[in-house]
Formats: sequence, structure tokens, C-alpha cells
Amino acid sequence: MSVNLLPPAFYTRNRQKIMTLLPSGSMAVLFSNEEMIRNGDYYYPYRQNSNFFFLTGIVQEKSILLLCPGHKNPAYREILFIRDNDSMTDLWEGVKLRPEEASAISGITSVRRISEFLKLLDEIAFMSDEIFLDLWPVPKGGAMIQGAEQFGSLFLKTRFPLHKYGRLAPLMQNLRLKKSPEELMAIRSACKLTGRAFDRILHFVKPGVWEYQVEAEMTHEFLSQGARAHAFSPIVANGSNACSLHYTKNRSQCVDGDLLLMDFGAEIALYASDCSRTIPVNGRFTPRQRALYDAVLRIYRRSLGMMVKGISLLQINRMLQTFWEEEHVGLGLYSMADLRKQDPAHPLYKKYFPHTVSHYIGLDVHDVGDREEPLEGGEVVSCEPGIYIPEEGIGLRLENTVLITQAEPIDLMADVPIEADEIEMAMQKRD
Repeated sequence: MSVNLLPPAFYTRNRQKIMTLLPSGSMAVLFSNEEMIRNGDYYYPYRQNSNFFFLTGIVQEKSILLLCPGHKNPAYREILFIRDNDSMTDLWEGVKLRPEEASAISGITSVRRISEFLKLLDEIAFMSDEIFLDLWPVPKGGAMIQGAEQFGSLFLKTRFPLHKYGRLAPLMQNLRLKKSPEELMAIRSACKLTGRAFDRILHFVKPGVWEYQVEAEMTHEFLSQGARAHAFSPIVANGSNACSLHYTKNRSQCVDGDLLLMDFGAEIALYASDCSRTIPVNGRFTPRQRALYDAVLRIYRRSLGMMVKGISLLQINRMLQTFWEEEHVGLGLYSMADLRKQDPAHPLYKKYFPHTVSHYIGLDVHDVGDREEPLEGGEVVSCEPGIYIPEEGIGLRLENTVLITQAEPIDLMADVPIEADEIEMAMQKRD
């Protein structure tokens, strides 16, 4: 399962689609991610910019894609620039892509060295009225780090101050929202591998193991089967650690009688899967844990059934409020009298379920897409209800990756154990 699992025709088709959306007399410039310093002269593992990968399949720094669909010279309508090769780079970092290799991956005929970029940029920009840049309105997550897109955009605006500038992000979001057969192949592969990792974990977890050892089991399964990485930093949270929604320290010991919440997923061809499971460390749910688990599983089933064409993800979340309230009252978390007195702006159920039940999944585990827009079919989303009770030291979440269709939703992780009885049975088979 290589990084470039998808065929070059996929990237060619994506470029053709985006170029049909660009207005006459325009060009688009996209920059690859750069390597990010970890410390000293050591870098974090490289991950390509998702939009750049979607259009090129190239997983290498110092790359630029220039699109100019209306240019009179066909060779200038799409150009991929890759870094120059030299013997020292080959020696210290390994051999970088040659033009013929980049062309074979991307389907782009015109592949040039990045040292040629400025000359061709000036020539093509002179014939263009508008330049489209791949910038989001604000950095995702409020990040303060300036990447190649920010620096590249500033450079272009300085070099061509009289040009009009447009936003590529909304166009790319529309293209990436509905998944193609090639993308679904990658996501299905990632889901299958994630299920294999969970099976491994069920036979490994017991009192006394450490969260980081559980993470190591996931990583072993992913890497041994050809995945390059986790789709995101895995959450392995014993006991009260699970009440922190994005807990990723994974340094605590798994305690007899506690629950272990895991949120994890493999990445195949840069496409994500997303799975959450909560299991009893000792292999048996207590009556209270089982009651909580079954309540979340019932909400999961309701949520999954709502994920149909014509309804938005946030609508589903709002529609679940009554069901959450019924479950919470039945679990003794609050009473009907409390519900009658609640502040509608701060509903009681949010105390125990503070996040939403779904997000889009694709090249990003929290992928592009407007959760207020009705589903149309072809999207891949999560289904992830949970319950978090700090005073009881319990956090519990169940999550699968789901394909929206024109009819019923397809659970892409339907074969991954989720019933409490299934989990207990599998854990009794531990070595």
C-alpha cells in the first residue's frame, strides 16, 4: 500500500475539474508544504498539503503547481515545479523525484525544475488578470505558524500588486467533498487496517499495560501493513483521562476496573479513517459501565440512521437532543425537573456530550465541508456519540467512518466489533 496508491488519472481529472471553475484570464498557484523543524536540524515526518496532493499526488517539499487553463500555449496550462537535484541532497536525504517520475505520478506533462519558476511565472502572470491562491481566511485551529502558502502568497502580491486575487479554497472544498471511487478505495483500505489494529488491541489490553504500549500496538499494525502513519495523533485514554476530548499524552497505566477510550485511524494514500472504541481494561464491563455503553450505542444507531441525503450534520446533532435527554435521565445524570428548569441556550445534555456527533472525513480527518449544508450523497463522515462523566472517572465514545449514499448510509467499519458482548468475548481470548 504505497503513498501514491491512486492512479495519475485521478489527479489529472481533479485538475481538469478545478480548471473549469477558474474564470477566463486567470491562473492559480499552489505551494507544497515545507518540512517543519522539530529541533536542531531534525524535521518532523513530512505530510503534504492536502489540496496540493489532491491535484498532483506529489509528496515532496519545495514543489509548486501553476495552472493557467486559458493560456494559448498548451504547455503552460499546467506546470509542476519540483526541487532541483544535486549530489549532496541525494547523499544526505535520499534521491528526490526526477521530472519523469513526477510526471508519471501526477499525469502532468510539463514538469520543470523550481529554478525555472520565476521566469515562467512572470511570463504567465503577464497574460493573466487574476491569480487564485490556496489560502484559508484564517489559519486552521488558530495556528500561528506561517507556511509556504502564506509566504508564497505574500511574495506573489508583492511581485504583482496590480493583479486581482481570488480564493481557491472554496472551489477546492466543493471538489473534495464528494469522494470518487479512487478515494473510497483508499478510505476503505484505511478502515480495514484500523479494524485489524483494534482486533490486535482487544487481545493485548489488560490491567497494568500502559497507554503508550496500546498506541505502539496500533502503530505496529499500521506500519507492518504498509500504512505510512496514523491519520492523526491517537487518543489512548484510561479512566478519567478520557474526559479530556483530545487527550494525546498516552502516558498513564491502564487500571483494573477502568474503561479505556481509544480514538485512532490509519492513513492510506493520505486518506484518513476515524474510529473510536471504549473497552473495559479487565475484559468485563461493570453494570454501570454497561448501562452507559449501551446508551451511547443506542444513540450511535439513531445517529447512523439519520445520516441520509437532504439533512445536514448539524441538523442531526440538534435532532438528537431529545434522545440524549432521555438517556441521561435514565442514567440518573439529571431529572425531568432539571430539564424543565434548564437554560435553552445551555442545555443540560451538553454537559455530558459537549461535541457534535459528526464531521467530514477525507484527506484531513476533519475534512473540508460545511456542516450546515444538506448531505447530497458521496460524502464520508464520522458517527461518534459519546458520554463524559468526570465525577465518575468515565469517558466513553463510539465512532465509525460512514459513507453517505443516495439511499441508506454505509458503515465502512461495520465489521469492527462494537457490541459490548462482542468486545467482552474477544477480550476473553487474550493470551
